[in-house]
Amino acid sequence: MMNSTDQARDNDTLDLNALFGTLLDHKWVIVIVTGAFFAIGVLYTVFATPIYQATSVVQVEQKTPSLPGLSDLTQSLGTTASQATTEIALITSRLVIGQAVDELRLNVQVTPQRLPVIGEYLSRGHNPGEPGPVRFGLSRYGWGGELVDIFKLDLPDRLMNHKLELRAGENHQFTLLDDNGKTIAQGAVGQLVKSGDVTVQIRQLTANPGTRFDVVEQPVLTTINKLQTDITALEQGTDSGIIDLTYNHADPVLAQQTMEHVTKAYVRQNVERNSAEAASQLQFVKDQLPKVRNDLDRAQAAMNAFQTKSHAVDISMQTKGLLDQIVGVENSIQQLHMQQADIDRRFTHDHPAYQALQQQMGTLQAQKAAMEKQVGDLPDTQQELLKLSRDVQVSSNTYTSLLNQAQQLDIARAGTVGNVRIVDASLVDINQPVQPRKLLVVAIATFLGGFLALAFVFLKQILNRGVEDPAVIEDLGLPVYASVPLSRGQSAVISGSKRPARKKLLAISDPADLAVESFRSLRTSLHFARLEAKNNILMITGASPFAGKTFVSANLAAVIAQAGQKVLLVDGDMRRGTLHQHLGIRAGDGLSDVLVGTRELGAVVQKDIVPNVDFITRGRVPPNPSELLMHQHFTDFINTVVPLYDLVIIDTPPILAVTDAAIIGHHVGTSLLVARFGLNKARELALAQQRFEQNGVELKGAIFNAVERRTAGYSAYAYYKYQTEPT
Repeated sequence: MMNSTDQARDNDTLDLNALFGTLLDHKWVIVIVTGAFFAIGVLYTVFATPIYQATSVVQVEQKTPSLPGLSDLTQSLGTTASQATTEIALITSRLVIGQAVDELRLNVQVTPQRLPVIGEYLSRGHNPGEPGPVRFGLSRYGWGGELVDIFKLDLPDRLMNHKLELRAGENHQFTLLDDNGKTIAQGAVGQLVKSGDVTVQIRQLTANPGTRFDVVEQPVLTTINKLQTDITALEQGTDSGIIDLTYNHADPVLAQQTMEHVTKAYVRQNVERNSAEAASQLQFVKDQLPKVRNDLDRAQAAMNAFQTKSHAVDISMQTKGLLDQIVGVENSIQQLHMQQADIDRRFTHDHPAYQALQQQMGTLQAQKAAMEKQVGDLPDTQQELLKLSRDVQVSSNTYTSLLNQAQQLDIARAGTVGNVRIVDASLVDINQPVQPRKLLVVAIATFLGGFLALAFVFLKQILNRGVEDPAVIEDLGLPVYASVPLSRGQSAVISGSKRPARKKLLAISDPADLAVESFRSLRTSLHFARLEAKNNILMITGASPFAGKTFVSANLAAVIAQAGQKVLLVDGDMRRGTLHQHLGIRAGDGLSDVLVGTRELGAVVQKDIVPNVDFITRGRVPPNPSELLMHQHFTDFINTVVPLYDLVIIDTPPILAVTDAAIIGHHVGTSLLVARFGLNKARELALAQQRFEQNGVELKGAIFNAVERRTAGYSAYAYYKYQTEPT
């Protein structure tokens, strides 16, 4: 006995087999869809407009403080990190981008009209200024090599962001039309043309006569905003100060020019900014020099007067060391005082730079107070001499430092070098566009195609819960009398077409077909099933349309007739019966005419349509088929034909569509339900069975029709090709 673990393992194996079986059964769908997406990906890479990338590299160097001691202050504030973040914002600012837009007139976009789909592809390979020859006689399109340089274009607000049309004429003439096709300007290349509120001057126009261009003038701010988004600026590593700039565009020349103008405008504004800053600081230093010079003169005069009065020449070695320390602290305090004056011009007292400066000044003042306490222990003469010497040295050092700083700032103000430089100039690799990335696009397209194909197959498998195993039908209490394999002869009949093709019966045209062999098996099963039937009438019906009941009825009649029995085939579907089409004849008068009483039975029976098979068509379509079947005339019809034939087969409408099959079922001895493989659901078959039971009609069994071969499952081993070898 199988335990639960083994059973679970077996279930997993069956599911895995079903999965691979489903993939193998739909392998051509998967291959075709995947191949189609692969082809689309290849075509896209061929016809898509290539996008080129302009690259440049700039370096941002650390700024050297202009004022003495400022480096120590910035270090205390933690502001010694790379300035790349600030510079990136400057590169993509309106100040810099706007200069490039103005210089290149990027807000005016001129695009030649191309032949749809393939025009862009055909226009490649032509150098700018060398127009390609006109193809297919279509001179209105550009075929590559066109060159347009609009030097000036002033449009009123009503034409802004509207697509204008520029037409190249003979002898360097041009015509400009608005979006309604109305001429708004006309003239010659090189001339300034004014027409109403439109001003245009075209510097160069190289194109075949008749070529048309789309011209759009955007607001400058709109162009700047778009360019700010398109230009990418990223710092290499951390705190490296090296910034990579990239810009993508379909025109490699324009991409390179745009990047070149942006980097030059950035460097230019950096130089101007540094020069202006140096000029401002130079003026501050010049303002301080007279004050410091006066302090130095007073200190020297006081020193000379004291030495003359006290006859003191110099200070002792001990006092000399203390003097050097005091001078160092005083120099630092003086530098901080100058920085404070400069910072007062830039920041408020709550700014961190100002707070840090005050903190450093407090520390130095404390050191100075401690040293002055030591000075108090010296003799009075030494104290005074030390004080005067301190004033002279501090003033002298400060003055010398300011003179040096003034020279440096004067050089910086007059110079043309900032703290940024272009490391790599703008460059575009025209042989290697960045888009489309061909291998990646093809790979993604192929993967997407395979994914969608698999999704379609599995979704179809999930949604289509039609019966694919006869055991499901037998679980409903309907014995399966025969399973009819799907053959090419019946595909057109049960594929869902409302008008089957007119052709010979499969049982006659291809008697060795497996489907015909299954009808022979059904013939044997019916022989024993009819032994206890009340009459020799067999009703073939279905749950829903397109199950193949008409195909089964016609071929079963032919197979039974081949055994020597006399068969009457009746098309009981007086609404939409198509049995006559399967037999290759016209409908004509038939069952409805007999039931109405306009024709006699003998007049509508068509003899020997197939050897030993007589046929009655549906007749003219009546307005009340169900009422005709319930009339005594139908009972008389049944009683008349029963003794004349060995078997009467009636093809009826689907039971779930109309009630005709339930009415006919009361008159027949055997009733069979046709279920199509993969189409009819188990619930649908159960509902049909329930409908017959409610009407007191017993279904003898079912015929499993159009069974398709599957890699896994019942149909994988249900049938084998065993037919007569051709002689």
